[in-house]
Amino acid sequence: MDPADVTELLARLEAGDEAADAQLFQVAYDELRAAARRAMQGERAGHTLQTTALVHEAWMRLGGAARTSGSRAHFLALAARAMRRVLVDHARARGAAKRGGDAQREALDEAVAVFEQDGTALLDLDDALQRLQERDARMAEIVELRFFGGLTLEEVGRRTGLGKSRVHELWGLARAWLHRELSRM
Repeated sequence: MDPADVTELLARLEAGDEAADAQLFQVAYDELRAAARRAMQGERAGHTLQTTALVHEAWMRLGGAARTSGSRAHFLALAARAMRRVLVDHARARGAAKRGGDAQREALDEAVAVFEQDGTALLDLDDALQRLQERDARMAEIVELRFFGGLTLEEVGRRTGLGKSRVHELWGLARAWLHRELSRM
């Protein structure tokens, strides 16, 4: 996805060009699908939510107003947050449908080392991210952008206004904090 194309389409949307919405979806689709695939990579076999459905549901939740704000990095950050919400809502709905309401533990993306080793449940991760948000909003944002959005350290830096080394440092601290929190669950 060419950042200039996305930025131009976002600007056209903001100016009221409704045709830009469909074009933005086409331009962004492959990258959103890759992010969804990463977010669902380690999910259990037979998961009822597929990557295409995740992309489409997240797109619907973004809404037109959210899609008119800013740059490619900001757009991907919003999409990452929407995907996280879709996955968490889906896991909660599955848990509520079971007897006793106990949510089944669902493995997360194996590409993220801290989650590889302990088979962390999505709901546990969401709870831990909410606690991290209360403790340090910047670190929570970095985790969300990296894990759910699939942004590189450089892209996270541009999105947050931080240098790559600071993003790398905060990413490491956030992973360590989450690992500690999740190992207590």
